[in-house]
Amino acid sequence: MNRLALPLLLAGLLGTGLAHAGPVVHVTASHAWIRVLPGSLPAGAYVTLRNDSDKAVSLTGASSPAYGEAMLHESSAAGGMNRMTMVDALPIPARGMQALQPGGYHLMLMHAKQPVRPGDTVRVVLQFGNGGTLPVDFTARPANAVDDTH
Repeated sequence: MNRLALPLLLAGLLGTGLAHAGPVVHVTASHAWIRVLPGSLPAGAYVTLRNDSDKAVSLTGASSPAYGEAMLHESSAAGGMNRMTMVDALPIPARGMQALQPGGYHLMLMHAKQPVRPGDTVRVVLQFGNGGTLPVDFTARPANAVDDTH
């Protein structure tokens, strides 16, 4: 092989590898917690997301090795009725924040693979519309918890 061809081939292969790296997500998470309900009832997961980029991003889903399924929902109340609606995407504005909290947007974690108890840490991987992901450790809280500390 030509002496010039080998370095060019290696440079091309390295460039290809970088081009296939996963999308960068400029989102950070804080106050991540899960409300654990008794038995096999689904758990609600809550977190505050901050987007540090100049472009809006969308949370489009989640997964967890501790649960068989995770879905994005919104709770609302109208006419004395409480509702929970599945949401396809949750926008996080450029240089802004979005809170997943009780009574609003949240993740429903269903089909726990083993019992999750208050005090446990559960890894949830958040998925974004650009294909990026963000692994976040959520702290399990009891059923009567109202936030990440109580």
